Amino acid sequence: MPFVDNILQPTHLLLILVVALLVLGPKRLPEAGRALGKGLRDFRSAMSGDDREPHDQIVSQASSVEAAQPKESAPPAEPVQPIG
Repeated sequence: MPFVDNILQPTHLLLILVVALLVLGPKRLPEAGRALGKGLRDFRSAMSGDDREPHDQIVSQASSVEAAQPKESAPPAEPVQPIG
C-alpha cells in the first residue's frame, strides 16, 4: 500500500507534531495527547468487544421488561374479497 507508506514517514509525523505544538502550545499538548490516547483506547476496546458486559446486561433487562408486559392479541383480520 504505497499511500499508507507515504503517510507514515517519520518526517511527516514530525511535521504533524510541530504543527500541533504551534496550534495547541506546550501546556495543552500533553492534555490533547492524553485525550487522543484515551479515545483510541476506548475505540479499540469497543471494537474488540471487551465491554460486552454492560450491553448484555441492558439486553437482559429489556427482555425481562418485555416478558413482564401483557401480550395483547390483535383481532382476526377479515378475509379479502375477490374483485369483480
